[in-house]
Amino acid sequence: MKPQSRKRWFAGLTAMLLMSLSLTVSAGSNRAFIPMGTADSVGVMDLESHRLTSTISGTVNTHGSALTPDGRYLIAGSLTAHENQEAPARPEGVTEDEHAAHHGGGGNAAPKRSGTGRIYVVDTRTSAIDRVFEVPGPVHHVLVTTDGRYAISTHPMDGGISVVDLDSGEVVEVLATGPSPNYMATTEDGRSIFVSNTGNGTVSEVDTREWFVKRNLRIGGGPEHMVIDPDEEHLYINDAAAGQVVALELSEGVVTTRYDIGEEPHGLGLSADGQVLYASSTGNERIVRIELALNSRKSVKLVPAPYHLAVSHKDGNILVTSRGEAKLWVLDPVSLDIVDDVPLEGIGHQISIEAP
Repeated sequence: MKPQSRKRWFAGLTAMLLMSLSLTVSAGSNRAFIPMGTADSVGVMDLESHRLTSTISGTVNTHGSALTPDGRYLIAGSLTAHENQEAPARPEGVTEDEHAAHHGGGGNAAPKRSGTGRIYVVDTRTSAIDRVFEVPGPVHHVLVTTDGRYAISTHPMDGGISVVDLDSGEVVEVLATGPSPNYMATTEDGRSIFVSNTGNGTVSEVDTREWFVKRNLRIGGGPEHMVIDPDEEHLYINDAAAGQVVALELSEGVVTTRYDIGEEPHGLGLSADGQVLYASSTGNERIVRIELALNSRKSVKLVPAPYHLAVSHKDGNILVTSRGEAKLWVLDPVSLDIVDDVPLEGIGHQISIEAP
């Protein structure tokens, strides 16, 4: 082969490889991850075809999920208590009290343990479990801090949250927030995390630099799922007891508006611009769309039992799982018409969507 031809051939091959890599990366950032509870797996759905492309197996009763900011790992939490692990060894030079406090035992501020929980660290490139970490109690929902350093879990039977360092796998903090902590949301800078405490009608604001509860905000009723608006002026919270979504003004820490949703409100999401709020009423089997600036409300029937909800970054479509059947609906964000109906292997829970 002549030198000039060899150069053209090498340039073409390089271009093809770069294009292939680009397509691979693009395809890899176009997915939703759906924990499927007692089906002991997590479904991976392509946001364009609306079909499951792979299944993450080996998890046990996963409800919560969250992606690391780079999308490299999915963190999934098990809601089943696992009693068969050994307690962590006490390092030399550390007292029994210090060791117990570090791992969530002892002290008035630390929740009591209720069995041992697990979080799974899944490699999103291979859909294989990379690591499994122990946490102090069954896990409901999960959040990854904006710097990707920590995975935070709510422990509804233990009254608090745990913080795991994703590099070392160590539980670095266990904090009491309130009875039946449910869901979490975070500010963009990652300095504050909000935890809904269903058991006493409060939301706790946690300082992530010093790891302490700096505010407890009274909501009333039974706060559950939450979403924060892009301007971080309001936190929207499902009040399951009242059948409403409440708008909590964060600067003053007061509820400014209540929106009627229906019985057993559950899933909650915002459009990318923060102007439209979406919520599911599992009890009334409806999806509600609220234009916040106009306070206009649209509601459509969705059967059976619409449950968890997420807004796609790709096209704004609404992903909604069913509590009554192993399925997921894709809804048009304006009309709320069903765009697609996706079969799952189990009941879908906290949906995680890759960032664009």
